[in-house]
Amino acid sequence: MANAEVYHRQFGWNTDYEVLVAGIVAGFGARHDPARETGWIAELDGRRVGCVFLVATDDPTVARLRILVVTPDGRGRQLGTRLVQECLTFARNAGYQRVTLWTNDVLVAARRIYESFGFTLTDQEPHHSFGHDLVGQNWMVEL
Repeated sequence: MANAEVYHRQFGWNTDYEVLVAGIVAGFGARHDPARETGWIAELDGRRVGCVFLVATDDPTVARLRILVVTPDGRGRQLGTRLVQECLTFARNAGYQRVTLWTNDVLVAARRIYESFGFTLTDQEPHHSFGHDLVGQNWMVEL
């Protein structure tokens, strides 16, 4: 819910985004393999201020980073960087060779974090989602 609230306030995204995030979290809860998938919640003074998930794909060598978010209260503290670092460390230790992610071009701060870890843009495509015209992007990093 916090993920959708952040993007609603920042970008005006509608409840379609919350439905997407809820589906990702529900799927993780229903099927997750603790040896191959995990998630992190960042806290600051006992408040949740960020999260990220790492999930398996159909290819056993590829993991997917999902739903990275840092709330406005948590920003400026390198929490997004730390969350992505934890994902990549877990992915390496779990034996993945590559991590992918899907994002949107308006998420500039997240994109900077991904680029700092060596993620490269593999393709992008305009779409209309969450009540807006956006450009969806797929990114990938070799571990």
